[in-house]
Amino acid sequence: MDPLGAPSQFVDIDSLPSWADAYEAKQLESHQNPVEKAQVDVRSPFPYRKDINVKIILWKGDVALLNCTAIVNTSNESLTDKNPVSESIFMHAGPDLRDELQKLKGCRTGEAKLTKGFNLAARFIIHTVGPKYKSRYRTAAESSLYSCYRNVLQLAKEQAMCSVGFCVINSLKRCYPLEDATHIALRTVRRFLEIHGETLEKVVFAVSELEEATYQKLLPLYFPRSLEEEIQSLPYLPADIGNAEGEPVVPERQIRITEKPGVPDDASDEEGLEADLSFIGSHAFARMEGDVDKQRRLILQGQLSEAALQKQHQRNYNRWLCQARAEDLSDIASLKALYQTGVDNCGRTVMVVVGRNIPVTLIDMEKALLYFIHVMDHIAVKEYVLVYFHTLTNDYNQLDSNFLKKLYDVVDAKYKRNLKALYFVHPTFRSKVSAWFFTTFTVSGLKDKIHYVESLQQLFTAIPPEQIDLPPFVLEYDARENGPYYSSYPPSPDL
Repeated sequence: MDPLGAPSQFVDIDSLPSWADAYEAKQLESHQNPVEKAQVDVRSPFPYRKDINVKIILWKGDVALLNCTAIVNTSNESLTDKNPVSESIFMHAGPDLRDELQKLKGCRTGEAKLTKGFNLAARFIIHTVGPKYKSRYRTAAESSLYSCYRNVLQLAKEQAMCSVGFCVINSLKRCYPLEDATHIALRTVRRFLEIHGETLEKVVFAVSELEEATYQKLLPLYFPRSLEEEIQSLPYLPADIGNAEGEPVVPERQIRITEKPGVPDDASDEEGLEADLSFIGSHAFARMEGDVDKQRRLILQGQLSEAALQKQHQRNYNRWLCQARAEDLSDIASLKALYQTGVDNCGRTVMVVVGRNIPVTLIDMEKALLYFIHVMDHIAVKEYVLVYFHTLTNDYNQLDSNFLKKLYDVVDAKYKRNLKALYFVHPTFRSKVSAWFFTTFTVSGLKDKIHYVESLQQLFTAIPPEQIDLPPFVLEYDARENGPYYSSYPPSPDL
């Protein structure tokens, strides 16, 4: 109620029934008995979990009216799209929102950016840009839409938000098939809640009347509300259910060539963390871990096979990954020293490392290693490039060679295989010498991938300027040292 006693137009999400509540009410009305667990022989990859279902709300209504921590706005790259969702958010938030959006300087496809909610009941608005869909570029569109949902959820986690209200991100203007997009939305949220469920209390899917039927149809596939519904939904799951985080997997990139044909690759990258951990205690190699000294001696003597070494390394990496997913890394995330941006001229994901933002002497470097693994694990399954800004770093920011060696040794083989280039921006003579020694005598296979970049204009020949978020101090330094760079790549208007 407002101060004058009139009913508020905003909707408190605590008053809305959860996905689990709606089902239990239906069960009571029909007097149906759930299937006993002993009767279930085959489980879905998205098993029945009441603790997750109580966090999910499907609501037919305007996302702008939700009283939750943050709501999601779907827009275009310049954040000026005129679709029903955006227009309602602008109308209820008031004119201050447009002023703040101008400071964001746009948003790339797949990214998520945060503003205040102003006159909305929600404290924040998370803006994201869904992909334009063309059937010939379906894989790219799937990956971009996944990034929208994943980056919204990650931002909510980093900002310690309790609840998020999602609109349907794939707007009609962008031609994304509703059912295909809903599969990606639901499985991405499901996988995120499986891993980070403790960070979010409620996730609301705010849909229109047109969209409601599709969500009602597909929600049981990813959020079954009983063992019976899980079994009934299993045949309707699509062939591609993504990886452990819900990201679409490109089949062509799953092909592996083994060094020893005929030897089963029990520790395959694609089996995931759970499959790998299932070997411990039963698999023959796991029993070798009892005598670590003997194992190391065999390695030194060259008697341990290459396959066994790979399995050992995979297990070690999975332990790091498991710890990274369980650890609270928000303090490292707040440094903004590692983040994903756009794509290079070859369509490869661009990851940025900002050297100046790494206070080496003040942070726990093991947590920094965990954060790197947490962020990069799903990025490194595809080809990617790293951009390292050495701009204005000093001894306070210098990463120790022992730490870099440990990082290189710990990460999975996919990191090294799929890293196609490392752009070292604004190097000094000293940093070039250090990098040469490190790549010559400490690690192998990295030297040929390093490209020293003296100016941003040189960097933009490989990565278009609109595809990379540049820290302001990097722009200022480059303008001072090399003169201002005027981009010939204006942002494309939404069609």
